[in-house]
Amino acid sequence: MKKFVAEFIGTCTLVVLGCGTAMLVGCNADHGCGYILTALAFGLTIVAMAYSIGNISGCHINPAVSLGVLMSGGMTSKDFCGYVVSQILGALAGSGLLKLIFSAGKVEDMTGGLGSNGLAGVNGSPLAGLVVEIILTFIFVTAILGVTSKKANHGSFGGLVIGLTLVVVHILGIGLTGTSVNPARSIGPAVVAAIGGNTDPIAALWVFIVGPLIGAALAALVYGYLEKE
Repeated sequence: MKKFVAEFIGTCTLVVLGCGTAMLVGCNADHGCGYILTALAFGLTIVAMAYSIGNISGCHINPAVSLGVLMSGGMTSKDFCGYVVSQILGALAGSGLLKLIFSAGKVEDMTGGLGSNGLAGVNGSPLAGLVVEIILTFIFVTAILGVTSKKANHGSFGGLVIGLTLVVVHILGIGLTGTSVNPARSIGPAVVAAIGGNTDPIAALWVFIVGPLIGAALAALVYGYLEKE
């Protein structure tokens, strides 16, 4: 149970700090610095969580990461289900906190949907968005599998490597899809935004669920092949 609680807390924190930063600074072509600030917010949150709850749950805080670990033999199917439920609930809780904070304050939600992902950067193309998410998640999960491999020798720098990888994929992906690479991170804001009356993020939500899961599965298969002696 402690592992599930840790995943809940970690995912909630990721949504509050990552999506909250995106809401605060805006992520569009007129606010280029917002790209970097948002990318750093997501990446540094992963670093912080890796060194705080990593020893409890492994700090997946992402169903795609959990899928990659499952396919690599690093967790049981029962734990996988518990992790995914905890992550989604954490993302919903984090999105609810953002709704409360930004509704009570005077700061405009510049993204229009609690930091939800979208397809504006790929001209509304679901296929293009799917390809972007598959590629970015493949890179992210491959890095995680490599860093956490029994053959890896990164000492205490694993969390930092993973966090910086998330920063890099965000720098490219924010302008295209808002960068999901994490179904829970996408589900939370989209659902809470829809409850609040903004149903726009729901229409393309499947892209940010299917894309990361495919990317993670491919990463597990490819890394398994590369690592095999």
